[in-house]
Amino acid sequence: MTDKTISSAVIIGAGIFGVSTAVQLARRGICVTILNDGPAANGASGRSLSWLNSSRMRSEPYHRLRMAGIDRYRTLFARNPDTDWLRFDGGLTWDADDAGNEIAAAYRHEVSLAYDAQHLAAGEVAGVTPGLDARAITPQGAIFNPGEGWVDLPVLIGLLLKELSALGGVLVTDQGAARVIVEDGRATGAQTASGDRFKADAVVVATGPAVPKMVAESGETIGDGTPIALLVQTKPLDHPLRAVLNTPRIAVRPAPGGTFSLDADWAADEGVTLHPDGSYAIDDAVLEALMAEASRVMHGNPKLEIASIGIGGKPIPGDGEPVIGALKAIPGYYIAFSHSGATLGLIVGELLAYEIATGAEHPMLAKFRPERFASQ
Repeated sequence: MTDKTISSAVIIGAGIFGVSTAVQLARRGICVTILNDGPAANGASGRSLSWLNSSRMRSEPYHRLRMAGIDRYRTLFARNPDTDWLRFDGGLTWDADDAGNEIAAAYRHEVSLAYDAQHLAAGEVAGVTPGLDARAITPQGAIFNPGEGWVDLPVLIGLLLKELSALGGVLVTDQGAARVIVEDGRATGAQTASGDRFKADAVVVATGPAVPKMVAESGETIGDGTPIALLVQTKPLDHPLRAVLNTPRIAVRPAPGGTFSLDADWAADEGVTLHPDGSYAIDDAVLEALMAEASRVMHGNPKLEIASIGIGGKPIPGDGEPVIGALKAIPGYYIAFSHSGATLGLIVGELLAYEIATGAEHPMLAKFRPERFASQ
């Protein structure tokens, strides 16, 4: 069923936000074209830890949006219970043994929200979730959240693109980067680096860390707190770990085929060098330390081997909150820019497509409008 408010849309960016929005629009009968500067998921979605959660502390509207996001994944999982690219085996987190340890406070906050949480001493963890080296857990204990999970975004994006194609949508990947065309104060389409123009009633910019710069080219401002991030994918390993780990020095997430994804802010800060040409280099010693940290928190302290390394910007708005919806100053121009792209991936596509197709604003996005940066 189509809402007929618009008949066509161009999406710039083939990460989870762009592809999810495209599929939702196509389901409404809208003609959709996605423009991407290379293969799908070649940006932040391809190097995301992809931990599905709403743990710890954040604003209430952001928590509600994340919980809705997890709900959509649960529906998807119910349809694909035997998949190896979407799992709900829980998450375990603990803090450093210092004055900044917030485990007790985080647990109280999660309980106050009815977010499923268990505060466990190190000796209790093995009876709840397998694969941990309990010696790594600090004296303040850990929080286990049994309702959390993870998704492999490149696989999910590939499946969504198959549906998009079946609905008549088009993915263009061989014409370089695209920019928004603004004519007479309105977004009217996009133009690729090769010069081709794609006219549309609505344009969505979902290019991850590039969103603020692209919006600035049209004279608008989005606060940007994007850091450089590093994701290491391991070679396959026979290991019992099933939960996602978020620890003081390393995040570890199971991945398809017995592999693991590893993430640590300190490793990106200390070990990644940005060259003038835009390329990156990584310090081998930092990589070795990262692998050692991962081994230290896993049962049996296994030898982990690197299969691939992803480096690039991690999309984070300047105030940490999602930026979703229309640029009010430029009719027809929409953006999707946020941290937690995996958790929000399906729900953002659904709600943004609703707004584009109907012209109505969804109340769950009220606190996340782009114009909040205009007065800053």
